[in-house]
Amino acid sequence: MLELLVGDESYDEDKQEFVIVDGVELELEHSLVSLSKWETKYEKPFLSEDAKTEEEMLWYIKAMTSNTKIPPAVFSKLSPENIKAIDEYINAKMTATTLPEEKKQYSREVITSELVYYWMIAFHVPFECQHWHLNRLLTLIKVCNLKEAPEKKLSPAEIAARNRSLNSERKAKLGTSG
Repeated sequence: MLELLVGDESYDEDKQEFVIVDGVELELEHSLVSLSKWETKYEKPFLSEDAKTEEEMLWYIKAMTSNTKIPPAVFSKLSPENIKAIDEYINAKMTATTLPEEKKQYSREVITSELVYYWMIAFHVPFECQHWHLNRLLTLIKVCNLKEAPEKKLSPAEIAARNRSLNSERKAKLGTSG
């Protein structure tokens, strides 16, 4: 969860620093729930390469807001620093898991919130995970997919390379030349 203090900035002469006046605390979650709210409103996939308008991104920030009854005027007071923090939060990895490098295979499948919910059901991921940071949830789904995938067969060249390596290890261990 990302917490931001949003309000008007003013200079405090006594403290010699800028302070937020009439600040409102925003609690933001980049989650499947937020994604689903946005797709319900705009009826198009959020996780696409298509650029989002400023209005669409502002509405996504509203959809990310977990605390209720935030006055709409608060969102117009988001500073460039707030926007940068939100962008960094959305793009954060949010997991210690590292996955093997994927070969760039471009799928024509459009990823929507319903597809992510399907993956959750298919991999028996509990529904409370819909509130996780979206990147963490997608990483979990990738891990499930990797673990459930059949073992990849080695090519003849890979088998030959493995055998050469094993043979050289055995020669070194036994102190023989062949």
